[in-house]
Amino acid sequence: MTGLIVFKSDGNILHVAALVLARGGSKGIPLKNIKMLAGVPLIGWVLRAAKDSDMFDSVWVSTDHDEIEKVAKAWGAKVHRRSPEVSRDSSSSLETIQEFARLNPEVNVICNIQATSPCLHPKHVKEALEMITLQDFDSVFAVVRRHQFRWQEVKQGNGELTKPLNLDPSNRPRRQDWDGELCENGSFYFTTRDLILNKGLLQGGKVGYYEMLPEYSVDIDVDIDWPVAEQRVLRYGYFGRVTPEVVRLMFCNISGCLTEGKIFLSASGEQMVSINIRDTTGISMLQKEDSLVDTLAKRTNCRIIEVGEEPLNDLRPIVEQKKLEWKDVAYMGNDKQDVNCLNLAGLSAVPGDAPVVAINAAKYTCHQVAGMGAVREFAEHILLQKEKAKSQLKQDRDCSKVNVLG
Repeated sequence: MTGLIVFKSDGNILHVAALVLARGGSKGIPLKNIKMLAGVPLIGWVLRAAKDSDMFDSVWVSTDHDEIEKVAKAWGAKVHRRSPEVSRDSSSSLETIQEFARLNPEVNVICNIQATSPCLHPKHVKEALEMITLQDFDSVFAVVRRHQFRWQEVKQGNGELTKPLNLDPSNRPRRQDWDGELCENGSFYFTTRDLILNKGLLQGGKVGYYEMLPEYSVDIDVDIDWPVAEQRVLRYGYFGRVTPEVVRLMFCNISGCLTEGKIFLSASGEQMVSINIRDTTGISMLQKEDSLVDTLAKRTNCRIIEVGEEPLNDLRPIVEQKKLEWKDVAYMGNDKQDVNCLNLAGLSAVPGDAPVVAINAAKYTCHQVAGMGAVREFAEHILLQKEKAKSQLKQDRDCSKVNVLG
């Protein structure tokens, strides 16, 4: 899985494993770890980042729940089926990680990635791991810089007064004059096997921290955080190796995506379908950058193609004719026959009521159901990713200018 082979000082190969803890008994949000966030199961965000970093020899999910296991495997992770002893409400993360380490003696370094950190990017874990492989740190964890003044808590009725913990009120600094404080953001913890098993520590030995920007430091603890986190993820989340701005062609399954799958018959026997104006508007948004088929083609201003049981066989020649690659394609499907295209496309989506087999293959699951705005939602998602890619390109260019000037 990894594109990098790392050797220890004794000459042996270093095995680095990513481990996501995802117990099924979340008290705050039921099955929070696989709840859809911006069209992707929560653990899918960190699993995608871990796999695409090319820094791990293996990527694991530790769970006690069948549904979480299915989602983890669908996203390419191995599964550590944890024992009942480390699946209790009182069980600590360290106990679970120790069990995993004992069951996998080939692993030298474990990166505990928190499933509740959906804005993690491959570069974050790559740069943090290099602190262990290149700078000989024993443990590295993620932090974020906070500019918050803290005061001592006072229990009601005890007569005590609060006092400042990290500032002098008589010399209160301006934000721009204060470096702030480094706080754990919970995204990940790299630790050596020795520290975990022999010292019982996740942070110890030669300790280092990896600072992440605030926009990437999202931690979902309670349900009220979900809508806020979703907006943050849509803007700062990692959507895969393919930059969305290269999308040149979109395929959309009519039945079950653009329509709700129903066919209406008129008194004269004519077939009719219902399409939502929001969906046709969504198609028009992308385009700005007298049979049933003919009518749909005119209404949507799109070419209508009849495909067989395996759409890929009919669509592959079109992609090749246009001299494109599948990473340049956006695909919207809704069932088992669409799985191959959903997997291949650079951006892919299914309506919210699609079967599980299609949802697991898609990169985005719409909130809206078929025929009720799902196509419009996917169109907005494509445009949002295009803007995000342009913004990232500008940031990269700015960084390059700084490096040249430096």
